[in-house]
Amino acid sequence: MAEQKKHEALNVEAALTQSEAFLIKHKNVVIGIVLAIILIIAGVVLYKNFYIAPREEKAQAALFKGQQYFESDAYEQALNGDSIGYIGFKKIADEYSGTKAANLAEAYIGICYAHLGKYDEAVKALDKFSGDDQMVAPAMKGAMGNCYAELGQLDKAASLLLKAADEADNNSLSPIYLLQAGEILVKQGKYDDAINAYTKIKDKYFRSYQAMDIDKYIEQAKLLKK
Repeated sequence: MAEQKKHEALNVEAALTQSEAFLIKHKNVVIGIVLAIILIIAGVVLYKNFYIAPREEKAQAALFKGQQYFESDAYEQALNGDSIGYIGFKKIADEYSGTKAANLAEAYIGICYAHLGKYDEAVKALDKFSGDDQMVAPAMKGAMGNCYAELGQLDKAASLLLKAADEADNNSLSPIYLLQAGEILVKQGKYDDAINAYTKIKDKYFRSYQAMDIDKYIEQAKLLKK
């Protein structure tokens, strides 16, 4: 037993000696790696605190004024700015790209264009928005679906509305998009698909406002199918 412990001690001592020898031999390399890691970490922290954070703050401040115009239905001013310092959603998205505020500005740009009847521009802006929020992200898909419907691209419209309904998966948004998709599908003569969309409202979102008279839509689609 004593011999075994002595042997283990010698092995540990040998390993330590080898490690020390390695560190001595490659001291400059090791120090260089450590310094590089420290500089990278410091750089990331400085970048976030002294570049990203101030830009985000400025973008949010600019966005606030645009939201006021938007809520007042002043869509042109919200998009393009005014003569008293507000730069507009379009410039916010461009000048502060990479910030959360710029991303949200793209959503506002799309909705403003939709309200102004500029559906091609609306789709392009809405497509730039990225997010995984269970309310905002599906709402942007739903808005795109409605824009495509206005442009007469009914396949894209119905597809996006159905996706928006699935992603939202709630009684507030999903029944709205399913009903809109169903109406488009009826126009296309895709009655079975329309019935499926309406039936989903009846079965899954029966607490929603849209479910109150969904039977009427189901029966109309069934009659048209005959």
